Amino acid sequence: MGAISTRSEPLPAETEPRLAAFTELVATAIANAEAQAALTASRARIVAAADTTRRRLERDLHDGAQQRLVSLALRLRTLQAELPPEALGLTGQLDDVADGLTGVLDELRELARGLHPAALADGGLRPALKALARRSAVPVRLDVRLDGRLPDPVELAAYYVIAEALTNTAKHAAATTIDVGVAPDAGTLRIRVHDDGRGGADPTGGTGLLGLTDRVEALGGHLSLHSPPGAGTTMHVALPLTAPTRAG
Repeated sequence: MGAISTRSEPLPAETEPRLAAFTELVATAIANAEAQAALTASRARIVAAADTTRRRLERDLHDGAQQRLVSLALRLRTLQAELPPEALGLTGQLDDVADGLTGVLDELRELARGLHPAALADGGLRPALKALARRSAVPVRLDVRLDGRLPDPVELAAYYVIAEALTNTAKHAAATTIDVGVAPDAGTLRIRVHDDGRGGADPTGGTGLLGLTDRVEALGGHLSLHSPPGAGTTMHVALPLTAPTRAG
């Protein structure tokens, strides 16, 4: 049987400082990763809380103020029908009040739609984007390749991203057409919004895009903007389809 022997030699003098530096580097990397995870979780909580608040406000407006205004408008019309023919002056004044109530009701409905669009809650992303396109001041060509519903956070993020892009284009781009493409791809929802406007958009020029970036990144997604002067603006968004699906 052969003998096994070992020889103890002192470690190089620089070994201990190197190990200490390496340990510190690993500890810093772990701390950075934990901080990034905490930031992402915090963003997600803020976005979820904001969405919950929007839903509650929309519901309160619909069930409270809107229904009250509808009831008042109906009572006013009933009073108008009961007025005698000789009260023409009063009838005209009541017409003005009724028109004013109708205008306030329309504004309130538009506000509620902006808080949490009914088309999105009722039918999903496809009909909500069709409604957005119809209201857009710049003609929109939609290419939405979706079958069924998406997770709630993904639908909301996609809707708000596209809504903000359409608004910015109408305000600043002097574009004649906007192309919007939405399609799933290997577990990710891909969004592309392109306009043929003047380009030169500054992604840091306002809070809207920064808020969208926070919303997208809170879901583990990514948003990028390409806007060379004179060549239009293109926004790309990738959203992972990993959130729990909508019940029912």
